[in-house]
This record gives sequence, structure tokens and C-alpha cells, in this order.
Amino acid sequence: MQSVIPRTVVSRTCSVCEAMCGLSITVDNGRITDVRADKEDVFSRGHICPKGPAMREVLEDPDRIRRPMRRTGDTWKEIGWTEAIDEAASRLGEIRAKHGRDAVGLYSGNPTAHNHGAILATPGFTKALGTRNRFDANSQDANPKLFSSMLMFGDLAAIPIPDVDRTDYFLVLGANPAASMGSLMTLGDVRGRLGDVRTRGGKIVLFDPRRTETADWCDAHHFVRPGGDAALLLAILHELYAMKRVDEATLGKTVRGVRELGEIAAKFSPERVTEATGVAPDVIRTVARDFASAARAVCYGRVGTCQNEFGPVASWLLDAVNVVTGNFDRPGGAMFPRPAVNVSSIAKKFIDARYDRWRSRVRGLPEFAGQLPAAVMAEEMETPGEGQIRGFITIAGNPVLSVPNGERLSRAMESLETYVAIDYYLNETTRHAHLILPPVHALERAHYDLIFHAFTVRNSVKYSEPVVAPIDGEARDDFAILYELGMRFGGMRFGNPALDRAAKAAWKLGWRVSQDTMLDLAIRFGPYGDRFVKPSGLNLKKVRAKPHGIDLGPMMPSARDRVKTKDGRVDVAPALLTREIPRLVTWLEPRERAPFVLIGRRHLRTNNSWMHNARSLVKGPDRATLLVHVDDARRLKLTAGQTVRITSRVGSVTARVTPTEDIMPGVVSLPHGYGHATVKDTMRVAGATPGPNVNALTDDLYVEPVLGTAVLNGVPVSIEASGEAP
Repeated sequence: MQSVIPRTVVSRTCSVCEAMCGLSITVDNGRITDVRADKEDVFSRGHICPKGPAMREVLEDPDRIRRPMRRTGDTWKEIGWTEAIDEAASRLGEIRAKHGRDAVGLYSGNPTAHNHGAILATPGFTKALGTRNRFDANSQDANPKLFSSMLMFGDLAAIPIPDVDRTDYFLVLGANPAASMGSLMTLGDVRGRLGDVRTRGGKIVLFDPRRTETADWCDAHHFVRPGGDAALLLAILHELYAMKRVDEATLGKTVRGVRELGEIAAKFSPERVTEATGVAPDVIRTVARDFASAARAVCYGRVGTCQNEFGPVASWLLDAVNVVTGNFDRPGGAMFPRPAVNVSSIAKKFIDARYDRWRSRVRGLPEFAGQLPAAVMAEEMETPGEGQIRGFITIAGNPVLSVPNGERLSRAMESLETYVAIDYYLNETTRHAHLILPPVHALERAHYDLIFHAFTVRNSVKYSEPVVAPIDGEARDDFAILYELGMRFGGMRFGNPALDRAAKAAWKLGWRVSQDTMLDLAIRFGPYGDRFVKPSGLNLKKVRAKPHGIDLGPMMPSARDRVKTKDGRVDVAPALLTREIPRLVTWLEPRERAPFVLIGRRHLRTNNSWMHNARSLVKGPDRATLLVHVDDARRLKLTAGQTVRITSRVGSVTARVTPTEDIMPGVVSLPHGYGHATVKDTMRVAGATPGPNVNALTDDLYVEPVLGTAVLNGVPVSIEASGEAP
């Protein structure tokens, strides 16, 4: 008689996005039968979005790859795990031996940040690989913020988070938490927390080229032209200094560059920036006055402020507004979380957070924290010579749909001698792979939000057990795959030569380092840890015993410990960014501009490209239409549902038009992550979902000059009616 597995309810943290929502998952006889919000979760407080329940669809997706696959020509064949990993290491090793370590490139995608095993293994694997051709998703969205934090606070992981639970005035630029659930600001109960701001009499003010879903939760929304955030912030600072709301004498004890910042802001009056930004002077003055008058205020920006031609400058100025108004490191302002695992300390062991130690071979763009901008990947594959990328590895990434000029990258990947993908879909990028090593699904492994606990608006800690066992008994998680490959590349590097040698010797004898052992040590030696001697302190066992999480309290002032600049003071006028001001001045000057500029957008029901094979998330109306202001549509004689061709320097796509007043005139919008026609046979739901690849339009040569971050918002395009089907 077949044994019956008892019905259980498992508390789980959703790992799709940054919100860390608690899920309550019912498992009956080894299968998931229900997914709903965990009302007892200490952080998310019963909040959930459609992506959480859709995790079950991805888990059970018949298109998901469950065993390693080898491609020969156009034919794919399943192979065993040992054979697959040995072959991957052998093929890539041959390229390294013949052409040097830089001949193998590495790209790490966004889902890696939601996988503590991948996070713990990737640094050691990367060091074992030894290549300088390393890339990740941060150069598509987060590097400007990481860079400005490194310059201002001396630590790229020291990112101040809005204390939304206690603020009275929340100023938001280029962020849409109603759809993203918070980004570099882990909110949990996003609707409840933002709603509480207004319930207690506070205000939320949003600047964005589109009237987003978040605008409905705000007291005011104002259009701002893409790329105009930096100039707008300097105009706000201009008014703050003019109103004498910046106390240089008091700030001077803990802040450097206050006077210099004031001298820069003095050149950016509201009147001077109005034409270029599209924001009226009286709006700027009102916002500056209200921000300065609020008892507790905080300024926050996200993807829109990072993905434009002044991303690093805007990222700096957002924090500068908080610092010079006294809203830094105090309740209701911008504060540093205190997670159970000291991510900053771990990062220092594995990430050399420096800048411009080497440059890309072809275009000469700088590295940052050991990574080159992903916008150079195609040219580094195409261009012959020493250091040309001939072998490639991707970890949970689909750069053909996420990197600018994705069509060029797709063509370049066809020439790779060996490409190994760690992924469980045959998607637009991995279809070029020679070997695919599929990790287990998130619900088949344990989960700990190593990164996003460090960005929470309220401190907490939670560990999630696996929900179900993998169908394939030989299945491996990302940590195990990377560990095995790293050992075959000469041994994982854990930051201690003696430990590295011991780990390699033990590996040869069949012993493996455990990711849970590493996590336990990180918790024990973290801010709340027991250090093996403190009975009241935390360890992994205690955290696992609390399936709904442990509340660790609100953020507390901690700048004395978190600011790591040489003199211990925050730098509000870092030289590497102030030198960008002349370029910003030039941007303000009247000139002939492109007829339209393109921005992206995000929907609540999607997360980049990888959730598009879940039918519950893509069903319903076409969400990949081109948003055009009604006046622009009228001028071009375009009607709702009409097909148009959108063209940029690098390519063109077609889409249906949605005329709307919810977008700034002269700006058009397409969402990110669509364009699945090439995988209609391997991702059948996504392949049948309409929508073009917006990164067939974004330009790999259009990057901001400081870091080489791709400009994905503000791409010049033209639009014309088309009789083609989208």
C-alpha cells in the first residue's frame, strides 16, 4: 500500500521580488493544493500579490527543465548530473587554458539576489573562475545607487532606507512601489504601510514621467522628463539652501561638502530647470518648503532615477536632500536597517568595492566592484583579440531580454564556443547554450532573504523550509551546482587561503561545505547572534523555530557604525560625481530634442521576463501596449489598438497603441521582459503572450559615462503607423 504523506501548512517567504511577503502554503500528500497570504507573518502582515500564488504554476510548469541538457546542433538531449558538470568544467577549462581566464565571461541575473545559496556560492565561484569579464543585473538598474553609497558613506552596501512607518512626508522620484512592492526599500505590506503615512496626516508626493499605479496612493503626482531627476533635485536643494534650511555649522561635525553642495545648487534655480525637466517653479518651491517644514521627511528614488543618463548623480542627490535637511539617520527619515546577517561585512570579504581598476577591452568602460557594464557583452564576444569572450556562463539570467540591444547580443551568442546556463527554462538566452544545468525550484529548497533583510523598513528575520521535495531525486540547488563547478575550476575561494585548501582537500574526499552552516555562522556572528556563548542570541536553529519570522524592531540611528568613510563623515559632494555637473548644465540648455523618448514600465503581475510562463499572470488584456499621450496620439492620428512601429538607433518593433493622459507628452512607454516569439515551442505560455522586446530598442552605446549603466529610460525613438501585426 502506498504511504500517504500527511496534510501540512508551510509558512514561506515569497522569493519572487523584494517585498518578502509571507505565504501560507498547504501541501496535501506531497503536492501543493493552496497558496495564500500568511496573516501571521511578522513583516508582511498578511499582504500578498498575484506573483506569490503563481510560484506554484512555475513549480509545476511542464516546460520547466528538471535534468541537465546538452545541445548538439538544434537537438537537445537529457544527460546525467555528473556528466553534465564534468563536461561544463572541461569545455570551459579548455577555453581558459588556450585563451586565458578572461576568455570566459560570467553573467548573474536578478533571481540570484533572491537565492541565499547562490549568493553564498557565487563569490567563491567567481574567484575560482578568475575572469575580469564579469557582469550582472546591477548594471541595468542598481549600480548608480551602490556607487553613490560607496562615495557618500564609504560602503556600497550602506544604502539608507526610508522609514515609511514613521515619516510625515514621503517624496518619491522614479519609483512605483505599488507595482514593484518596493525596491531597495523592502516594504512587506506595501499598501498598508504607504496608506498609514496618509492616515496619520502625512503626505506622499511623486515625480514620474508616467502617472503610475503608485500615483493613486499619493497626495500629488507631477510629471518630470526622463533624465531630469538630477536637475530637479538640485533645484529643490537650491530652495532649501535659499530658505536657510541647511545648518552648515551643525552638519559640519558629521557631514563633509555641505558648502560645496550649496554652491553647486545655487546654479540650479527652479526657473533654470523648468524647461528641461517639465516641472514648474512653483511646484519645486512648494515641494522644497513642505519637505523642510515636515517634522519627519524622507526622499526616495529607484529604477527611474538610476536608468537615465544622470543615474549616479541623481542617486547621490536623493541622499543629499535627506542629509542636509537633518532627515538622515533619524526616525521618519532615511535610516540603515540592522539585519540579522551583516551583509556589509560579508560583502567586504568577497567583493572588492573599488572603481575603475580595469576597463572593458573594446570600449574602455570602467569596472565597478569587480563587474563590467552588461552593455559591453556583445562587443566583447564579437571582437577578436586577446580577452575575447569565447565561453560564457549565465546564472538565472536572460540578458537577451534585459540588456540593451538584446538582438545584437543574441547574434553574438551564436558564435560562442561554449555556453553553460544555470537555469530551468529554455528561454531567449539559454536557447544558445550548449549545456543547461537546471537548479531546483525555489519551493524545493530552503530560503533566506540574505540581501533584502538588509533593505527592510522594519528589522526582522525569517528562514523558510523547503515546501516540497524535488521530483528528480538527483536534483541540485544553485549552491551545489556552483560549488561543484568552482571546485573543478581550481577550488572555491572563501577569502581564507588555508580554508580554501582545506575545502578542496575535503571535496576530493567527498565532503561538501553546507550553505546552512555558512548561514548559521553568519547569524551567530551578526548583530543579534549568540557567538556560541550568548544564550539569548540568535542562531539558525532559533530562527527556524519561528516559521512566521521574528520581529527585531524598527530601524534605529546607526550612522556612527555604518558610515565607513576615512574621516567618518558623510560626503555630500563626492568629487567623482560633482565633476558631472558641467554635463548636467549642458543638458539644461535649449536644443532640438528627439520627437519621443521611451521609458519602461512594470506591472504588478510580472517580474522581468521569467514569470511570463505562468498563465494566471499573463491572461487577460494585452499589457505590452505602447502608452502615448492623447495629444501626441491625436497629432499623429493614432487610435486605440492601432499598430505602430517604434524605431530607435538599434532596431524597431511593433506594438498596439494605448492613448492616455497618464503619460507625459513626448514620452512613450513599453514594459520590460516581453518578446517571447523565439521560444514559442519551449515556453509555450510566454510564447503565446503578445508584446515586443523593448530591449530591441534600447541602445547598448547609450550609457551614462561614470559607470556605463545602460540608459533604459529616455531612449530617443520615432513612431509611425504600421499595418503589421504586433
